Amino acid sequence: MTTADDPDATAKTPLPSEDISVLAERAYSRTTGADAIRGNAVTLLIDARENYPAWLAAIRSAERQILFEMYIVDNDDIGREFATALAERARAGVRVKVLVDWLGGWRGLGVWDVLDGTGAEVRLFNPPGFASPLAWLSRDHRKTITVDDRIGFVSGLCVSKLWQGIPEKRREPWRDTGISVEGPAVAALQRAFALVWDVAGEALGEECFCEAASVAPAGDVTLRVVAGTPNAAGTYRLDLTIASVAREYLWLTDAYFVGTAAYVQSLAAAARDGVDVRLLVPGASDIPFLSPVSRVAYKPLLEAGVRVFEWDGTMLHAKCAVADGIWARVGSTNLNLASWMGNYELDVAVEDRAFAQRMAHQYAIDLERSTEIVLTRRRRVRKAEDDGAANGEAEAKRAASGSAGRVAAGAVSVGSALSAALTNRRPLGAAEAGLLVKMGFLALVLGSLAAYWPRLVAWPLAFIAGWMGIAWLVKSLVLRRQPPPEPPGDPEPSPRSGGPPD
Repeated sequence: MTTADDPDATAKTPLPSEDISVLAERAYSRTTGADAIRGNAVTLLIDARENYPAWLAAIRSAERQILFEMYIVDNDDIGREFATALAERARAGVRVKVLVDWLGGWRGLGVWDVLDGTGAEVRLFNPPGFASPLAWLSRDHRKTITVDDRIGFVSGLCVSKLWQGIPEKRREPWRDTGISVEGPAVAALQRAFALVWDVAGEALGEECFCEAASVAPAGDVTLRVVAGTPNAAGTYRLDLTIASVAREYLWLTDAYFVGTAAYVQSLAAAARDGVDVRLLVPGASDIPFLSPVSRVAYKPLLEAGVRVFEWDGTMLHAKCAVADGIWARVGSTNLNLASWMGNYELDVAVEDRAFAQRMAHQYAIDLERSTEIVLTRRRRVRKAEDDGAANGEAEAKRAASGSAGRVAAGAVSVGSALSAALTNRRPLGAAEAGLLVKMGFLALVLGSLAAYWPRLVAWPLAFIAGWMGIAWLVKSLVLRRQPPPEPPGDPEPSPRSGGPPD
């Protein structure tokens, strides 16, 4: 009997490992929309102590161009050091483009005064505007730098003294991860920068791009530059794919974990299938009431065999993953809907055994400073060692808020709990009772205000409705005045499109 005669024959015969690799690579390309780029060198950079010196050294050695994209740049000693370095290169004739998210960087806007008159161009992404009342929901959450056509950096770090620590306040440096990339992939990082730069103003000129084919190979690492955009969900599909194809282990680090039902189910299914799935998250939150809510969300993972750990230091801000000793991801995307669907994000997925082994080694080091979260006999979620403080361990100073991601993740957590309470679509845990008490009293207060002082509620609603109505009308007029699109033809290849896929 042939395979055609027996439809189950293929399912009964395991695929060779090389066939699995081909299928996995095809899945990665289709889910992310990013082709594999070969011939690169990738260096793992841990915390500010390794990232900041590498960034500054590259900036100070720039000869032609610096593309600098950051979610947060604070007006402190660290922010001023970077701004001064950029200004010095701009005065030397280097093309300097700076893109900073308005919501993340508004506190440090004064730091850019040093660039005035240098020829450098600074743009703020998505500042508040009357015509876009809800524009703040979409942010440029990327942290990336490219220098000339030779090196690029992608990370979870922003530019702030928070990442170096504040000893006088007993705050340790934030734990974070980044990488440097050399080789043809630098061209893809330039195109990713242009995508957001163009949204914030006039398009980036062709002189700012290089062709991947023109960049000499710097190593033998294969990677993908995953440029996340709102509603595209490329990184989300990639994360689901990795959870599905991992066969030995999948170790995740995330700062603001609020997994969707589909993602949680994927991790749980992998764990039940024998995959060693681990999740490392912060232990100290800048929003205190979120910790118990988050721990309830860990329950389905723990029940499936996923191991969850909380970082014992001030703040764990890294967003990375490593799987099966052959694949790793480093970048800015958190495992929540705000990152997956709402923001501009940038990650690098590396397919290289040596790099994955370095990532796995660092993960083991991080677990030494973490406490495992377990289920009790009563199926409650708690730390495995709740008596650590009594044994003389120093409790981590609560992390100062450095990202809107925590707020967005918290809003999703609270919304999920309230929705479950109203619809009974999932069982609630004891830790969520306190949250429901707070929200219940808040709802009663709002209801009482509406009943006794209706204008107090009606006027803000009327203002918001009027604002949105005028904003939509203004935007419609702007759209009507735009020139019609040019008829389709055969345009010359754009530098943003890159060369042929490897």
